[in-house]
Amino acid sequence: MRTRVLTGITTTGTPHLGNYVGAIRPAIAASRRADVDAFFFMADYHALIKSDDPARIERSRLEIAATWLAAGLDPNKVTFYLQSDIPEIPELTWFLTCVTAKGLLNRAHAYKASVDKNTEAGEDSDAGITAGLYMYPVLMAADILAFNAQHVPVGRDQIQHIEMARDIAQRFNHIYGREFFVLPEALIEEQVATLPGLDGRKMSKSYDNTIPLFAGGSKQLREAIMRIVTDSRTPGESKDPDSSALFTIFHAFASDAESVAFRRALEEGIGWGEAKQVLYERIEADVAPMRERYESLIARPAAIEEILREGARKARAIAGPKVAELRDAIGLRSMSSLSVPAGGSKPTAKAVKSPRFASFRDTDGSFRFRLFSSDGDELLLSKSFSDPKAAGAIQKKLKTLGGDAATLHVLPLSLVLEVEGEAIANTPDYVDESSRDAAMAYLRQALDSLAAQENE
Repeated sequence: MRTRVLTGITTTGTPHLGNYVGAIRPAIAASRRADVDAFFFMADYHALIKSDDPARIERSRLEIAATWLAAGLDPNKVTFYLQSDIPEIPELTWFLTCVTAKGLLNRAHAYKASVDKNTEAGEDSDAGITAGLYMYPVLMAADILAFNAQHVPVGRDQIQHIEMARDIAQRFNHIYGREFFVLPEALIEEQVATLPGLDGRKMSKSYDNTIPLFAGGSKQLREAIMRIVTDSRTPGESKDPDSSALFTIFHAFASDAESVAFRRALEEGIGWGEAKQVLYERIEADVAPMRERYESLIARPAAIEEILREGARKARAIAGPKVAELRDAIGLRSMSSLSVPAGGSKPTAKAVKSPRFASFRDTDGSFRFRLFSSDGDELLLSKSFSDPKAAGAIQKKLKTLGGDAATLHVLPLSLVLEVEGEAIANTPDYVDESSRDAAMAYLRQALDSLAAQENE
């Protein structure tokens, strides 16, 4: 069983060494595990909350996508896409908005912090606060719930957003009477490496103390490292590795043996200039091959875009049927599924008349069955059973199952019906995703009709 893990990457700014060590490198390593179904998306809708500079958003999307690919993210083994290429995300955001309590959003940390800041400054409590900032948790919930992600890696400051996504999912499930959404769990990143910046504080764009990962090439990397603040100890004087930003950064890239050697050199009095050169050379050894891939990728934006579009196609194969199922559940169904009796009385749902089973014996001697609609269309073809009684037992179960209780797994152009954790039947292949999604709603109606007949 693979666990679906989803990671969002906000497309503002240019990646630096802290981003690489703290987020990019460990996430890519985790994505290579055989038991992980990894989803990585470029959160460019979220970026609009933080920036209104179109050029910055455009450039950041390209740079960050190229960075992740250059660092080793394999788009053939993960689902890597742009948030804005998934139209189901904003649609689902609205569905979730309509069940989300305003009081829940009032308690969001980012919104409360902005209100508190305004209050302290004597401003109106909502001054400068956009609806985008206020609705951020619902958009994040849609990002997660569209794919039924089970784990979402976050720092402790983001736990509340996962808890809110769970609350929203539970409320939707309760209102519409079925477990539409898996409840996501926060995967707490306790051991995330935090690199010091040029001034010794946490490396952050907000502090303007970052060391670039690829921007400016090896020259700018070296120049930045040479600007790292150190104390006044001269060559020959012992330095304290544990209070040195140089050692912390070096250790994030080096092996244990290399770290031991660098620690000894500091304690034995290596000069700061020489120590910075050693640090530069160690980082450059790791970064140079990635930088070469990065520069090749960034020179071919169309190739990056095609990778992201292919990722979007994979993502939409999951999100599309999910949203189609939700549309049906909340009443946004095809009008052809309703009939209006003469005299203008209240419309009632069009009944799916007498679906029927047809059992047969295969050429290999096994037993199978088909489920047909009242019009003779094949809805399901069962798997093979060695015992006709087993096939009959499944038919009997399907007659009482009902559409809401049916577990349907979506394939690119077909559906698989699962009973008690076992795949027992497939639909035919449909011509396109729209036809497949319509067939899913029709199959649920047919199962409802069978259950109604059994209860008569």
